[in-house]
Amino acid sequence: MKSKMAREQVELPVRGMSCASCVARIEKGLSQLGGVSEAAVNFAAETARVAYDPQQTGPARFVETIRSLGYEAALETVTLRIRGMSCASCVEKVERALGAVPGVTEASVNFAAEQATVQFPPGAVTHRALAEAVHAAGYEVGETVEGPAAPDRDRAERAEQLREVRGRFVFAAALSALILVGTFQEYVPGLRGVPRAVMFYVLLALATPVQFWAGRPFYRGAWAALRHGSADMNTLIAVGTSAAYFYSVAATVAPGVFARAGQQAAVYYDTAAVIVALILLGRYLEARAKGQASEAIRRLMELGAKRARVVRDGEEVEIAAEEIAVGEVVAVRPGEKIATDGVVVWGESAVDESVITGESVPVEKAEGDEVIGATLNTSGAFRFRATRVGKETALAQIIELVRRAQGAKAPAQRLADRVAGVFVPVVMGVAVVTFGVWMAWGPPPALTRAVMSFVAVLIIACPCALGLATPTAIMVGTGKGAEQGILIKGGESLEMAQRLQAVVLDKTGTLTEGRPRLTDVVAEGVEEAEVLRLAGAAERGSEHPIARAILEGARERGIELPEAEGFEAVSGHGVRARVEGAEVPVGTARLMAERGVELGALAGRAEALREEGKTAILLAREGKAAGMVAVADRVKPGAREAVARLQGMGLEVVMLTGDNRQTAEAIAREVGIERVRAEVLPEQKAEAVKALQGEGKRVAMVGDGINDAPALAQADVGIAIGTGTDVAMESSDITLVSGELAGVAGAIELSRRTVRTIKQNLFWAFIYNVVGIPVAAGVLYPVWGVQLDPMYAAAAMSFSSVSVVGNSLRLRRK
Repeated sequence: MKSKMAREQVELPVRGMSCASCVARIEKGLSQLGGVSEAAVNFAAETARVAYDPQQTGPARFVETIRSLGYEAALETVTLRIRGMSCASCVEKVERALGAVPGVTEASVNFAAEQATVQFPPGAVTHRALAEAVHAAGYEVGETVEGPAAPDRDRAERAEQLREVRGRFVFAAALSALILVGTFQEYVPGLRGVPRAVMFYVLLALATPVQFWAGRPFYRGAWAALRHGSADMNTLIAVGTSAAYFYSVAATVAPGVFARAGQQAAVYYDTAAVIVALILLGRYLEARAKGQASEAIRRLMELGAKRARVVRDGEEVEIAAEEIAVGEVVAVRPGEKIATDGVVVWGESAVDESVITGESVPVEKAEGDEVIGATLNTSGAFRFRATRVGKETALAQIIELVRRAQGAKAPAQRLADRVAGVFVPVVMGVAVVTFGVWMAWGPPPALTRAVMSFVAVLIIACPCALGLATPTAIMVGTGKGAEQGILIKGGESLEMAQRLQAVVLDKTGTLTEGRPRLTDVVAEGVEEAEVLRLAGAAERGSEHPIARAILEGARERGIELPEAEGFEAVSGHGVRARVEGAEVPVGTARLMAERGVELGALAGRAEALREEGKTAILLAREGKAAGMVAVADRVKPGAREAVARLQGMGLEVVMLTGDNRQTAEAIAREVGIERVRAEVLPEQKAEAVKALQGEGKRVAMVGDGINDAPALAQADVGIAIGTGTDVAMESSDITLVSGELAGVAGAIELSRRTVRTIKQNLFWAFIYNVVGIPVAAGVLYPVWGVQLDPMYAAAAMSFSSVSVVGNSLRLRRK
């Protein structure tokens, strides 16, 4: 360890350590970082305490090091509502301010959602410290509202913002229309005789409130940025419109100055006013579109039940759903929403779980079955015991996953943010150079042309579209996925999924149902029903999964089972019992041989069933073979179609299982998979995924999130098959709540569409500025004599942002 005294200490929770060697690896990795004086890992407490010099390193480096060693640093995540951001360059400033708070390991700001996601070791950072950092950067932290009131509060805030912007726009548009009439007075009967000098003062009176009341948000934002030594979109608008306005004021009050310079005094109040009106219109349309992009979370939050009836002292009492306590019994009538997660204790019904799983077919529920909050009881009445309430429910976890995903960044967005961080100062420089060039070499009136080009460059270059290109697509894409039972953890997962080349499918519980079912009944000298009746009677005393499959098969066929006597389980080989006075052994060929039973043709039939991946259970009565039954873990409905769809998307599909090769290959043939890895232990699955990656492939692992956790973590994209309520599987990148394999192709297709939309948005955002700025500067003037009017620049800037958001909203219709 290093001896240098450190100024600060931090304690990080560490997950994934399995032995003492893990401790040594982590301590060594941390202690080798510059600025670290001591690193001590507590294996029992699963923590790492690091003493360090904050001038040289910090918690973000520690987390990065721990993760690079194959472990997880468990961090606390806080989401803040950020007020006052106007463009993509604001994102970079807020992230830099939050990242500088001691203890913060990562800060990510979503411009479209107006929120910041901050990670730090538990207890290392206070909400107040984060709020102060945001305020110091020139922005404000809004109040975070959770629970049932959150959707109403969000809607109210957005409605208030829309009302304010709409009011300013309507005011600016009305006065701008009058200013345009006055500007072109020679075309308006009744105004032709008004002297120009008088009309200039009328226009000044009309333009001033537009400039300083309707345009007040731009000045306020520009001043906030200036106080912190930076510039943003508001700076460009404020400087640009002010240049046009004050140039016009000078021409109005001192026309002689222009005359002495050999120029005719001209005013551009219409330019300044119309620019303000158009940008306000753009902001209004943008705010509406952003509201639609963030609708997914609001709709999810509104799904929950508002009221519930709990059983207290033997009577049903109606209370608010958020007041339900764990362990309380809740009564549900037909047509009512289920208020929280729980287990049925009385009654039967069918429940529509489509709001959670995306599956429209109601699911039968009986005593002992789990129910999920926000789902709809369609038929019978029942009662259930609450097992999860509040933030622990499936719906709450889904909302949190979607919220995090919408606040996360895709790798493509980081480039846009870096560009936006330096974009505004560069544009200011380009505008000044443009002004100078027009003044030096432009045709007369040089000053007028220089001012107009200066204003056009500033206005057209606002980087709003860059800031909206990626987050709006992610917000809409992840929201759409949540509606279909596809939960995507973040932008990186979304972007990686569209680059996949191979999909590895676990067999049990993924391709198959995960439990054996009766598939065949073969009779030898008796009726098939008699074979199943005898086998079921003999197996009634067994708890083995095969016994349960036989009993369930008999029950489905309506076969009455007689009582058995003298039941005995023969370990590893089957059972024997006396049924209606006759000895009935049920089990393997070895058990039959021990009882002296000749199998004859049944032996060949049993081998054929085993080649099909089924388990054959032989049956005898009074020493003679009577037949056999076969059970198998049946392939899920739609599994073959799901595999074919993945292959049709150009993906290689591989099956990975711990089952014997014969069974695995039979299942693979049934679903159409050619490449199979069988007899793989759970701890070897991650190595199998790694081997595929070693072939140069980007690999997705699809499993149930339990035995497959290491493989899910190893894969480029881990896709967990959900089980209704277990939706927060930390080892996966994508969770399919419904458990349907078809969702794998759906998730990948959603990823491809979303990333395609992001690329389209970024292309148009970049190309707009690449083309627009030179045109505004005047590159077309020497060839075609074209100089861009600043009003057209304002319209183009506003509608570029709206077009980007509109393109993202197309994902809602897919």
